[in-house]
Formats: sequence, C-alpha cells, structure tokens
Amino acid sequence: MLRLGLVAAEPSGDRLGAGVVDALRRKGVSLDLVGIGGPELVNRGLNSRCDIHDLSMMGIDDIFRKLPKAFNVRRKLLGDLKAHPPHVFLGIDAPDFNLSLERKLKTAGHPVLHLVSPTVWAWRQYRVRKIRKAVDRMLVLFPFEETFYSARGIPATFVGHPAAAEMKLVDKHSARAQLGFKSTQKIVAILPGSRESEIRGLGKIFMDTIHMLSIADPDLEFVLPFASSRVRKQFLEYVPEDQIPSSVRMLDGQARVALAASDVALLASGTAALEAALAGCPMVVAYRVSNVSYRLARLLAKTKIVSMPNHLMDPPIVPEFLQHDATPRNLMNAVRELLDQPGQAEAMRSTLLEIQTQLDMDTDNIVADEVLAAARGFQT
Repeated sequence: MLRLGLVAAEPSGDRLGAGVVDALRRKGVSLDLVGIGGPELVNRGLNSRCDIHDLSMMGIDDIFRKLPKAFNVRRKLLGDLKAHPPHVFLGIDAPDFNLSLERKLKTAGHPVLHLVSPTVWAWRQYRVRKIRKAVDRMLVLFPFEETFYSARGIPATFVGHPAAAEMKLVDKHSARAQLGFKSTQKIVAILPGSRESEIRGLGKIFMDTIHMLSIADPDLEFVLPFASSRVRKQFLEYVPEDQIPSSVRMLDGQARVALAASDVALLASGTAALEAALAGCPMVVAYRVSNVSYRLARLLAKTKIVSMPNHLMDPPIVPEFLQHDATPRNLMNAVRELLDQPGQAEAMRSTLLEIQTQLDMDTDNIVADEVLAAARGFQT
C-alpha cells in the first residue's frame, strides 16, 4: 500500500488531488492517504486534519486571523508524517503552508513533490531559494513555468491542466440546457471568489454591478455559482438575499457549467479566470484586497498582470480592474462592451480557446507517474 502524504488547502487543489488519487487507483495502486484536503479528497478516503477553509488565506487580514491555527495544524501534521513517514509527499498549491512543511520533510529524507507552482515568476521571486530547499521536483501547470525553474536549477515537469480536457466536454448549448436557459438568452456569470477575503472585497461591488447591468438591459440573466454551501453562506453575510434580484440564479457548484453557458463572466482573479479561459468565455477580471495587502503586493510584484489567462496570451486581452479601479461603474462598462460588441467577444473567445489546446494533456496520469517514480521504498 502506497502511503501518500498530501496537503490541498484550496478547493482547486482539492480537485487536482482527487484526480491524481483516481489515476493512481486506476493503475492498481492501493493508497493510504494522510494529510489535509477538502470534500473531494475526503470522499476518496482522506481523513483530513482540518477544514481547508481554516488554511485559505489571502492578504494581511487573513494572515493575522488564521495564521496561529495554521501553524498549530502544520506542527501536528509534521509530527504525524515523521512518526509514520509517507512513501512520498505531494504538496498541492498552498505554498505559504506547504513549502515550510515540505522543506522539513525533505531535510528528514522523505521524497517531496509540489504540484502547482506559486507565482514566483510574477512576485516574491526570493521564494525560489526556499523552493530549491523544499522540493525534489516541481510539477507545473503552465509551459513557461517549466522553463523558469529549469533555468534556476530546479527539476520541473510541465503536466498541463486537467480542467482543459474536462472543459472540452462542456459546450455552450449543452451547458445552457443543463441549467435550463434558452439559447437566445444573454447570460453573465458572476464569480466573486471562494475565499472570505475575496467575497468581502468584491461581493457587494459585484452585486452593485449586477444592479447597474440590469437597469441597462432588463433582459440579462445572471448565474452565481458557489464553491460550497459555506461560501454561499459567507456571501449572504455580505450581500443579504433580499438585495439579490430575481434575475440572479444562485448555484451550488457547477461553476464550469455556468462559465460554459455564459456570454461573459465577471470574476475574481484566480482559478475561475483560468476556467473561464478554458471554457472560451469572454471575461472581465477584478481584484480587491485591503490597502495594506495591495501595497505590499505591488511592492513585491514583477508584473502588473494578475490573471493567468493574460500571462498565457501575447498580448494580454482580458480587462483587469485592480483595487480602486474595481468599481461597479468600471465593471459594468467593461461587461457591457463585451455584450454589445459580438466581434470583440468572439475574438477573445477564440484566443482563450487556444489556451485550452495548449494545456490539454493527460495531467492526472502524468502526475501519478511522477508520484510513483518518486515514492521511495514502494514497488507496484
């Protein structure tokens, strides 16, 4: 039995980890899973050491509130992993939590892989030194990242993104049928993020944008998918349900279907932006955190671009509205421009779908093979 240690502290990482676990089991590998994950990994047999939302941090505000508990969880998990060593440890994203844990495991002689590179090529590039000490191999989702790490002497493998293959199976017509929309309706997807800090920063702004868009075009329909019931509850704490117009359909999950069904998406920078690109959904990106967090990010940044689709396109074409520019008026105008100019929207859609082709690889099996190759003392 392969004892696999892993930590996936975000919903997107939880889905990635579940895909790797499924691929390993398809290869006939029996697994003993230990670490931290969300509902996808828990459903596959992981006894998670904590709720992943307790570890999800964005900005200075989250760090002050959640860091003490995260330190305590990491200390206990490290003790468990040293007492009962895994054949291999796979850290999935969550670099601020995982890299310190990985460095201690690697120092103790345990094989360490890390899936999903932190954005060291964009900001906080000093973390490269920490990564070199923490991991045996980086498994990266984007081709330019493999080049970045190889140039700095860190073994890296480009594995593609599993969402690219998954999104090919969802076309606009079938997505609308699944959600009960007509082919002639104009639909805007609204994704304010899954972290509480994102919802706090963008929830009301996005709702005000919806109101303005509805006044400009009363026939518009909106879909608002939530990553979990907990995220929905947090959203409704900042935006009371009686302030949400009837044209907004709230969904539990189904973000990818919502993006595939929509004409335009308004979303927080993050995983949703990449998924919109893979769905070929024209988008407007916003990003808003506390002023202290924003100033710190700008101080350490190597680029002014925040959304992954813009990093994968030359030139970048997705409108981004950051911090004080992320106003309902600006966001409304940008969404309206894409709705009112079909040629511009279609040009963006075509360019975004090129990203889907670029990232469409057998990711889960590639990562599973890397896990097996690194698993010291394990034989299939």
